[in-house]
Formats: sequence, structure tokens, C-alpha cells
Amino acid sequence: MTTIELSAGTIEYEDTGGEGPVLVLLHGFMMDASLWDGPVAELSPGHRCLVPTLPLGAHRHPMRADADLSLPGIARLVTEYLDRLDLREVTLAGNDTGGALVQLIMAEGGERVGRAVLASCDAFDNFPPGLTGRTLVAAGRLSPGLFGLFMQQMRLRMVRRLPIAFGWLTKRGDAATARWMRPVLTRPEIRRDTVRMLRAAGADTGLLLTAAERLPGFDRPVLVVWASEDRVMPPGHGRRLAGLLPYGRLVEIDDSLTLLPLDRPEALAWAIAEFVRSAAS
Repeated sequence: MTTIELSAGTIEYEDTGGEGPVLVLLHGFMMDASLWDGPVAELSPGHRCLVPTLPLGAHRHPMRADADLSLPGIARLVTEYLDRLDLREVTLAGNDTGGALVQLIMAEGGERVGRAVLASCDAFDNFPPGLTGRTLVAAGRLSPGLFGLFMQQMRLRMVRRLPIAFGWLTKRGDAATARWMRPVLTRPEIRRDTVRMLRAAGADTGLLLTAAERLPGFDRPVLVVWASEDRVMPPGHGRRLAGLLPYGRLVEIDDSLTLLPLDRPEALAWAIAEFVRSAAS
């Protein structure tokens, strides 16, 4: 992993390098860059893949005390990341709440974004998303110490597989979800960041409805790729997003829950690669 110092603090990221089209891949709440390991393995031979670990609860570098950890603040951090690395005409992709970040950037114009991918993500009034998101935001009202005690139960696989945790998010990714829990379980400063982030999320639950009003102004290609069996991100939202965007197209992938990069990495990578090829031509 490489690090970069941004206004909010130190951000880790993976950069595969190469001369191909640039893909920037974003994760959601309580996840890190490793969400995208499977698709990156498929895509990196022909693309330059950059995957930052954002301050969404599984990061390893604490943020500055004055950092804006609201979702719009983290979206601005992604834009700052693109600016600092001077990335242009990128394909910006997001899964889960990473897709919400992509929508916020699209709504603001996304000058460095050539095309976008929204993969089974928060949209419209589904924020915080589903039972998992609502449970997390409710837990974020606790003090950082009590939040840490609440999260200790996530050490148990049987708890991680509950619908209030990751059970409705992935069929096959429990090893990854266990790994994502380590920073918040072991480091008080990461718990403090996470509580701040979750409280900000709970204070502005209508932000994606506001963003959706501006999405029809995004005049570049967008792939909306959705898990047909999704139980947290309604498949109808995928169809609605694709219809809202002037250059949107919809692909549905079966045998997967929300976290397509974990459950169907090859299928997701193929859909993204095909989209980038066709959009470029």
C-alpha cells in the first residue's frame, strides 16, 4: 500500500500502475480497499487500478481532529485525492456506500471523472442502507468506548452473519469482513473517527435524494451494475438510477448479495472492463 497526505489526514491506497485506462474504486462503511482485491486481480493487466482506504471505519491511520467525516466531506476527500494525483478521465466506481460517494461527486460535476460505475449501492431514500446501515448509525450514537464494546461481538462469525451485520451483504466474504473489523476493535482513535462518521451520516439522511435531483445533469457514461438478489440495496433502485441518467445502462448479476466484488469478482470485473471499452470507443 502507498500513502498520501490529504487535508483530512493520511490515506492508504493501492496503485497497480500501468498505462491502461484509470479506474478508481471506492468501498463502503466498515470496509477497506481489499473489498476490490478480486476485481483488481482481473482488471489490472489492462487497467491502472487505484483503490483508496477511506475513513469509513476500517482505516488504519486516524484522521485529524478537525477532519470533515460526513459523507459529503469524504466525497470531497476523494476529489482531493484525484486532484493530488492529477488523475484525469477516470472511471470512478463505488460499491455499497462507495456508490453513494460516487453519486455525490457526480452531482457536483466530477470534472476528473470520464465515466462512472454504481455497483449495488445506497441511493435515493435508502441511506443509511437497510438494516445493516441503520444498526450501525444507531450504534454510532454511543460514546466511542461503548461503541467499541458493542462492536466486540463482531469477533464472532455467527454475529457477523446476522442481517444487522454482514449477513445480507455477502454470501462468501466472511473472511474479509472479519479482517475489516480489526482496526475498530483494537484502536481507540479509529473508534473515535468511526463514531464521528456515523453521527454525521445519521444527521443528514436525505442527502442522496438531493443528489439524485442533480444526477440527470451528469453527461457521461454510467454503468449501473446490481446484484439481482440484493436484500439491502433494492434492485428497483438500480433500474431507477439507470433510467435517471442520460447515458446510463443497467447490468444485473445473479448469485450475489450487495458486495459484488466479494461474491462475483470475475463477473463484476468483466462488466466494468466491457463498459470501459465500449464507452471509450
